[in-house]
Amino acid sequence: MAFSFYMPDIGEGVVEGEIVAWKVKEGDRVGLDQPLVEVMTDKATVELPSPRAGTIVKINYRDGQICPVGQVLVVIDDGAGASASPAPAAPHTTGSPGNHGAAPRPAAPPAAPAAPAAAGAGTGAIQLVDATAARPRVLATPATRRLARQLGVELGQVQPTGTHGRVTTDDVRGHRASPSPAPDRPAAAYAPNTIAKAGDEERIPLRGMRKKIAESMARAVHTAAHFTYVEEIDMTELVAVRERAKARAAERGVKLTYLPFIVKAVVSGLKKWPQLNASLDETTQEIVRKKYYHIGIAAQGPNGLAVSVVREADRRSIFDLSREIDRLGEAVKAGTATREDLTGGTFTISSLGKLGGVLATPIINFPEVAIIGVHKIEERPAVRAGQIVARHLMNLSISVDHRIADGWDGAMFLQDVKALLEDPTTMFMEMV
Repeated sequence: MAFSFYMPDIGEGVVEGEIVAWKVKEGDRVGLDQPLVEVMTDKATVELPSPRAGTIVKINYRDGQICPVGQVLVVIDDGAGASASPAPAAPHTTGSPGNHGAAPRPAAPPAAPAAPAAAGAGTGAIQLVDATAARPRVLATPATRRLARQLGVELGQVQPTGTHGRVTTDDVRGHRASPSPAPDRPAAAYAPNTIAKAGDEERIPLRGMRKKIAESMARAVHTAAHFTYVEEIDMTELVAVRERAKARAAERGVKLTYLPFIVKAVVSGLKKWPQLNASLDETTQEIVRKKYYHIGIAAQGPNGLAVSVVREADRRSIFDLSREIDRLGEAVKAGTATREDLTGGTFTISSLGKLGGVLATPIINFPEVAIIGVHKIEERPAVRAGQIVARHLMNLSISVDHRIADGWDGAMFLQDVKALLEDPTTMFMEMV
């Protein structure tokens, strides 16, 4: 009998996935747990295994298309004599031997038009709406829907600004406060930009990792109120400390870079300036100060920019940080980084290493509050005790969400980081 495999709820807050590549085609025989398809969410790329052995009857979403959670992804004829109850299988994270962490919540099949089915509960939950219903499909949390009912606002009429077209509580309030446009004067909207052919060109579909990066950057710029502050750091003493420590690190199989030292200085600064290790809960209108320190490392990967996350950075030694940064970097390059490797950061460090340039204004890794840009270290002339001397200088730039933190917070935080990097002895005293 035909078995419908619904797009599973891959992770908290995930409402849809983009089909990256099918491993099978219609008519193929598949075994239980055989890889079916790679799906990309805003969290990570995962590989979905077959929940049944049988024959692929119909593939409903092709490469590059978006499949909402709870919709039929593929139909499999399992040869059973009776109808089987459809239930999504737990996904396997790309590059990992099996399922990591708790199994995701099973997604219910689409409900009848009169009674849309809900998945999850509480803040951050998602709502699945029958795609065949007469009403337009609207993504919104239960709290947002409740507010819309209280204010008498039709969600289908609200312009969404949240991720993946989600309607937020601010969208509802803004719609309620805005006068309705006159019938002969429709609300203004930006038309999609069309590029006419003007010569020899190559057209590449915007999808996969590049599309996720584009969506994330656009949301960050249009949501967070960015401001940037820059400071020059004298790294001369730290350069000497690293040179002395490289041999000891090599004995332990560690390739020692400057990043672990920068991570330690950043964590120390965040403990003094907790407003920068925070996020804004837009639903409850609360600033969430996080007392854990998961530091994101933004770097270029084979498929574009990726942010890997060093968890519990405050509890790790310099050597341990080096090992973890190396492990994450290799996983990103190989395409084997798990969802846990790429999510959950509280603050991000963006570094291009030797290509770091002189200055940049990094874009905040939303919904974090701040990001540091690390630039190249080079010998430059500096004035010390009235003398011009050669010093190893580096610029650090910090972008901060001005909605949550003030310029004072960002400047003082960077001054604390500067003091620790310029005097490594003080940094080691600060370590926990």
